[in-house]
Amino acid sequence: MSKSEVFGWKLSNIITNKNYNFDREKILNVCGKNHIDDAFNVISNWDNYKSTPLIELKKLSKKLKLNNIFYKDESKRFHLKSFKALGGAYAVEKVTKGNKKITVSTATAGNHGRSVAWGAQKLNLNCKIFISEYVSEARANEMKKLGADVIRVKGNYEKSLEECIDKSKKNGWEIIQDVAWKNYETVPKLTMAGYSVMIKEISNQTDQYITHVFLQAGVGGMASGAIAGIAKYFKKIPKIIIVEPENADCVLKSIEKGSLQKINIKKESIMGGMSCGEVSLVPWKILKESVNNCTSVSDKNVAKTVAMLSKSQLSDEKIIGGECSTPGIISVIASCENLKTKKNLELNENSNVLLIGCEGDADEKLYEELLLKGVAELQNEKGY
Repeated sequence: MSKSEVFGWKLSNIITNKNYNFDREKILNVCGKNHIDDAFNVISNWDNYKSTPLIELKKLSKKLKLNNIFYKDESKRFHLKSFKALGGAYAVEKVTKGNKKITVSTATAGNHGRSVAWGAQKLNLNCKIFISEYVSEARANEMKKLGADVIRVKGNYEKSLEECIDKSKKNGWEIIQDVAWKNYETVPKLTMAGYSVMIKEISNQTDQYITHVFLQAGVGGMASGAIAGIAKYFKKIPKIIIVEPENADCVLKSIEKGSLQKINIKKESIMGGMSCGEVSLVPWKILKESVNNCTSVSDKNVAKTVAMLSKSQLSDEKIIGGECSTPGIISVIASCENLKTKKNLELNENSNVLLIGCEGDADEKLYEELLLKGVAELQNEKGY
């Protein structure tokens, strides 16, 4: 192992976007400037609202020889333990406009549905949540606790979405989905605007210019919402790097080809919320030109990263980060391990890197399993 390799981690894939052209106005027009302004005004007035912490991963930045690595800790987002609290609940409020007779519905891998259920509960609305057979019972129970009627569908996430659309049309339910399709774009735009609140907070939490942002992508909602926030709130535009599971790299494949590509997922990732085979239409309008690079990672280091966060090996404090909070960390470590990649991404001692710790122990059972596994893996390695 060379001196540059502290961890010995590798990317599954990395590509450069040949069509890169960051256009602030274009990005803001896709998401809707008025939506972005309104999202912060509305959400910041919710009960118990406060900015989630921006933690410095000082131990990691020292090991990787970077200036700063900032970690936005969304485990502290209201009581939902996920950035998704910002999107679904906001969309529910805007779409229903105080009409108590509306029943809202959605399909989810967990966190988005929890946000929709919470938004519906706040407004005393009926809520129907469709989940695939792969969604854990723990996640289903969290949504039930918020008063939602949870319907399990055989098959993957796409099947649960098809069932949600079908049943909602038949019953006249209002779909609150974070995925866009033909003639269904307003709600995904509202959801993305909610996510931009994270960037508004970050712009007030540090006076350091962010040089690199690593953004997780499933269907692309969080990534594009964050990019809209960057276009709105950041003076200097950082390098934007997308991270996906290696078996569900639909953004990477789409940017590589220059057009939307559908992935046939042969094996579901442990990063369930990111195990998506197709980029959503509205996020694609933003992602296709505003992203510098795309990376993909395997599940191999997920448990270990969960443990490293928990055991204060990356920062001075303990962080509860769920499975989907890990890929940004894994990607920045693996990028720095490869000297060519590190140079190409211009990662150096002047770099201020932003990572989104998008969830905490939203699935408590899975979190405990990953933590135990990760601790065991660390104990088996020398040097920890």
